[in-house]
Amino acid sequence: MLEVVHEFIEKHQLLECGTTVVVGVSGGPDSLALLHFLWSERERYDIQLVAAHVDHMLRGKQSEEDMHFVKHFCEQHSIICEATQLDVPAYMERTGKGVQEAARDCRYTFFEQVMYKHHAHCVALAHHGDDQIETVLMRLVRGSTTRGYAGIPVKRPFGSGYIVRPFLCIDRRQIEQYCRQNGLHARHDPSNEKDDYTRNRFRHFVLPFFKRENIRVHEHIQQFSEMMSEDEAFLEQLTKEELKRVVHQQEEGIHVDIPPFIRMPKPLQRRGIQLILNYLYGNVPSSLSSIHINQALLFLKRPHPSGMLHFPNGLKVIRQYEVCIFTFQQRQTSEYEFLFHVPDTIVLPNGCQLISQFVDRYPFIEDDDHIVIEADQLMLPLRVRTRKCGDRMKVKGMKHAKKISRIFIDEKIPANERAQWPVVEDASGNIIWIPGVKKSVYTATNITKNRYIVLHYKKQ
Repeated sequence: MLEVVHEFIEKHQLLECGTTVVVGVSGGPDSLALLHFLWSERERYDIQLVAAHVDHMLRGKQSEEDMHFVKHFCEQHSIICEATQLDVPAYMERTGKGVQEAARDCRYTFFEQVMYKHHAHCVALAHHGDDQIETVLMRLVRGSTTRGYAGIPVKRPFGSGYIVRPFLCIDRRQIEQYCRQNGLHARHDPSNEKDDYTRNRFRHFVLPFFKRENIRVHEHIQQFSEMMSEDEAFLEQLTKEELKRVVHQQEEGIHVDIPPFIRMPKPLQRRGIQLILNYLYGNVPSSLSSIHINQALLFLKRPHPSGMLHFPNGLKVIRQYEVCIFTFQQRQTSEYEFLFHVPDTIVLPNGCQLISQFVDRYPFIEDDDHIVIEADQLMLPLRVRTRKCGDRMKVKGMKHAKKISRIFIDEKIPANERAQWPVVEDASGNIIWIPGVKKSVYTATNITKNRYIVLHYKKQ
């Protein structure tokens, strides 16, 4: 097993010497084996490890015991451990998301925070070959995008680096054998035994059939996944080149010239619609599926010269003769600008609040919904306003100023929200913060001073 994993890591360049790796650890056999493997091979790869554990507060005392188990394991092996409790039920209530999606959102947000804190190169997760089989089959059954059919990626961009999955080349049986050989007594989540979740039903009823047919089926599915990913990357690049000729970005949304678009090869048409939706949504809603892509393609090809489709979250697809417009339902928006004193609380047009206060000690706050500034480094009063053409900000950690419009694109702020997003500047006109998105070089670096300004972006 070990040699197979080493070859897989080398093939896909998953680990970089001299870097820090955050390992997502639930305490179960898969993640515990991954943490132990990387710890055992840390000198070979010249890496530093940080274990990241999330108690999703879904299983009461049992999940707390999982957290204590992971902390204890890390103490025994001198591994830095970042553990937290996140109220997933409350997040589900706020967002309306299901338990699996909500838990994943919270978990990945925490992983990204840990990654930034420790300047890590990647987050290593313990998905294995059997997980890959389940994912590919589930997406084939329920329908997905061409990228989705490829299953779980071996390596993908995430935060300031990558998510990597070194165990996709082995299966659950090999991981359990590794745990036995190394005396690892992992925790077990009883929810994995229930058939309430789709994945568990595939695991209990479908996967055993495939294993009986071929015990090494995970290797072939992984090869399929990698070939699909490579083909998809190539076709997506071709699509981007073609879209440059037929797609135009306008103030109200994306305009598509229909005649040249439908002359594109059909595989590129599908990917073109997907790329447009990815851009407009930022984070594509789970309610969007391949059905919507097929609807859009049929809509563009029908003889009727006008009409409208309604997509999730208020996105409209409007046909006007030989042009198709992808646009979000228009809001009554206007520019605004407010004086922002310290201390103060203002309510923004989007319903969120901005709160300012002085504090006498440096507060250790890392998230993008807060910014801490040395009080003597700013010209007061502050102003909160909408963006202006040509706005730039000196982003924390970067040498040169960056356009606000590019920051919104890079941070995947939905196009329909950008015009009303708040920007905070000081009395000299220096942009110091895009609340909830990016901090500037004005963020406090000296933690020994006795006076700071703390700004808080309180969402609805």
